[in-house]
Amino acid sequence: MQPQHIGAILGGANPRELRMTATTPMSQLHALGQRLWLDNITRDLLDNGGLDAYIRDFAVSGLTSNPTIFEKAITGSSAYDAAIRAAGTGPTAEAVFEDLALADLQRAADAFLPIHTASAGVDGWVSLEVSPLLAYDAASTVTEAIRLHARAARPNLFIKIPGTAEGLPAIEEAIFAGVPVNVTLLFSVEQYLAAAEAWARGIERRKAAGLSTDIASVASLFVSRWDTAVAGKVPAELNNRLGIAVAQSALAACRGLLRSARWSGFATHQRLLFASTGTKDPAASPTLYVHTLAAAQTVNTLPEATLNALAHAPAVDGAAPDDGLDAARVLAAIAQAGVDTAQLAAQLQQQGAAAFTASWHALMGVIATRQAALASN
Repeated sequence: MQPQHIGAILGGANPRELRMTATTPMSQLHALGQRLWLDNITRDLLDNGGLDAYIRDFAVSGLTSNPTIFEKAITGSSAYDAAIRAAGTGPTAEAVFEDLALADLQRAADAFLPIHTASAGVDGWVSLEVSPLLAYDAASTVTEAIRLHARAARPNLFIKIPGTAEGLPAIEEAIFAGVPVNVTLLFSVEQYLAAAEAWARGIERRKAAGLSTDIASVASLFVSRWDTAVAGKVPAELNNRLGIAVAQSALAACRGLLRSARWSGFATHQRLLFASTGTKDPAASPTLYVHTLAAAQTVNTLPEATLNALAHAPAVDGAAPDDGLDAARVLAAIAQAGVDTAQLAAQLQQQGAAAFTASWHALMGVIATRQAALASN
């Protein structure tokens, strides 16, 4: 569905000027220094002008994908049928999916290329994830990351690699190979710092080898799944506060890295990205994880429902605290309530990898079934 133009919401203002002239939550976040990326991609969104409208009217400046997003996109639309029919029954479902995903993301990357160019490569990125079946296979992940990035042939395409223990060496090697990386499936400050260290090691190895160190990266910290995991297990006053506390703790850690002598010497910096920011609790604000996580030099990826809700949301009061003090108090209360956040972070990462694997298998089944059905028609 194509998004409603913000110009209509704000009484007929020129949508092309909204980011500069209108006081919307999106323009406020943009002015603060936070970038909004869309957490979705579908061929319908590309074909019907929806993505162009989000870029033009909603200050969206990037896009992410994952196996679950593509499963929903391909399962829920006939827009991919012509390409699947043209592929025939010869290629594997995996090969057909790669062609479909790359075609979508190349189009999206081209749409964001002016932003990418104008920001000197800081913004305007899209993301493609390596097969989730490789989440615990570092060597194969590196090989796939290099191959997929080369095949995509777009300067503004991230390869997503999970921040699992096995993924960390793959992240370092991919960065060293010159592949921009979106580190995904991060849940805790410790996991975030490990991902940042992997990126930094890759950059330092490139510097030692006399190679360019301008290799972009983001570290995607998942937020809302924390609150879903502890729903009904903590006192009511702590509902929907754990994810924010973890995210604000990671923000404080990020600020510490940016101030460090080591990171100040880098030509570019890995940015912290807040992922899974769609509100799961129907009793909470749909923009809960947007208003509370407004922060410069970060990215927030929003599902379409959250992005559209933001157009009608109250103003952004200001930047989120980045000293970690409020977060520490919440985390202490959560611990007192009996939640082991370290154990839960590991569990959430494992569950996240398993969910992407399940989506991958379901998607391959859908494509194989459609290959057979379309070939017989």
